[in-house]
Amino acid sequence: MNHLVIAPILLPLLAGIVLLFLRQGRPLKRGVSIAAVLALVGLALILVNTVSNGDYLVYTLGNWPAPYGIVLVADRLAAWMVLITALLALFALLYASRGTDRTGRHFHVLFQLQLFGLNGAFLTGDLFNLFVFFEILLLASYGLLLHGGGRLRTRAGLHFVVINLAGSTLFLFAVGTLYGVLGTLNMADLAEKVARVEPAHQGLVQAAGLLLFGVFALKAALIPLHLWLPAAYAHTSAPVAALFAIMTKVGAYSILRLDTLIFGAQAGVATNLIGTWLLPLALTTLSIGMLGVLASTALRQQVAYLVVASVGSLLTAFGLGSSAGIAAGLYYLPHTTFATAALFLLAGSIASRRGSQADHFAADVGMADRLVLGSLFFVGAVLVAGLPPLSGFLGKFFTLRAALEHPAMPWIVSVVLITSLLAMIALARSGSVLFYRSQAAPATMRTPALVQELMPIGGLLLLCLALVIWAGAAHDFAQTTAEQLLQPQAYIEAVLGNGD
Repeated sequence: MNHLVIAPILLPLLAGIVLLFLRQGRPLKRGVSIAAVLALVGLALILVNTVSNGDYLVYTLGNWPAPYGIVLVADRLAAWMVLITALLALFALLYASRGTDRTGRHFHVLFQLQLFGLNGAFLTGDLFNLFVFFEILLLASYGLLLHGGGRLRTRAGLHFVVINLAGSTLFLFAVGTLYGVLGTLNMADLAEKVARVEPAHQGLVQAAGLLLFGVFALKAALIPLHLWLPAAYAHTSAPVAALFAIMTKVGAYSILRLDTLIFGAQAGVATNLIGTWLLPLALTTLSIGMLGVLASTALRQQVAYLVVASVGSLLTAFGLGSSAGIAAGLYYLPHTTFATAALFLLAGSIASRRGSQADHFAADVGMADRLVLGSLFFVGAVLVAGLPPLSGFLGKFFTLRAALEHPAMPWIVSVVLITSLLAMIALARSGSVLFYRSQAAPATMRTPALVQELMPIGGLLLLCLALVIWAGAAHDFAQTTAEQLLQPQAYIEAVLGNGD
């Protein structure tokens, strides 16, 4: 067995345990946490390189073969998600180390446990353990969301907890039904058994599949299950909101894995069970999310609705069901994650310079460092609006090109182009109010923007720029990943035939 597969899970878990027992000063905790995330980035790069030739790395815990034991599986998709998570976490943590981590004792512990849950969700090959890792990352996210306290944060956190607990309950109902009917929760084994399920049980299997889709749609903030997200993301701290930019992608990842592996073309009567619903819901999410962007009254709220809209764009690409569509989504996924995370961090910096008005769209408010922050906002706005020549434009271009042969092409093109126009209008208005119509801060109030504060924001924007510079390589990787996903038999054979 290749222990590289379990390393991205064990590393943040061990780092969290070490941090929990550290009684030294905060600088040591920061150093340990940052070192762990840097090591995670290195592991993720090695993992991506290892699976880039199409190999599947299967790790059987306790050497119990699938489907009887717990398995971890690393393919191109899982490695891609682990790398995106590690890069995002690095810059969010660097920003938090400016002082956000001082407002609670266990920020760094919770941060590492969040990474433990995220990486486990991407690498697990078992539905029940997907549930377990979901609960771990959600428990950590509850603590991070409420970190620092406050009335609005507590209220938003309560809604977040209640809704996600309801989703977790439905998750258990779904996996319990599948286990009762099929006798397994290993995803590779489920893929085989769903395809030859007895006619008497077909309705139960399809109902459980749709219930799973509903749970993952809740995690992804797909319409109409998105209402928990705007308040939760808008009222938490900037680095936590930035890290949460990957949270909705866990739901999107799960939908893609479920749709291509268990309910894919080989699933018999359950073929395309999810795909029938996915595209119309994704287009609706993109439309409603962008209306929320237009109606927002503060920058953090606006970025939260941009996250909802980006989920619509991402799942629109996945909903096309073709290798070109999935590849477009896999290219767009890191772009939207890094771009929205950078805007969350930028919103935090803006709010700290505008006094009681914070990040609200109120004109004639003094603000220091307008030129630097305004320039960063301009780049971020161009990215999320999808203007050429940056990665947002390329992601949408790949999606529209993949949609040309789809029966719903007119709807897809219309929604994508109109929402892009609305994004430009909303962000232009926001930038005008925050920067052009604001007052220069008095000389006595000016504080130069710290490199430590701007570097994480610039780093995330540079990652988006890297997606443009190496667009060919990134899209080629996404294309081969999509083709691998649409040929699930190789995954099934690698898991069920692995007894090493």
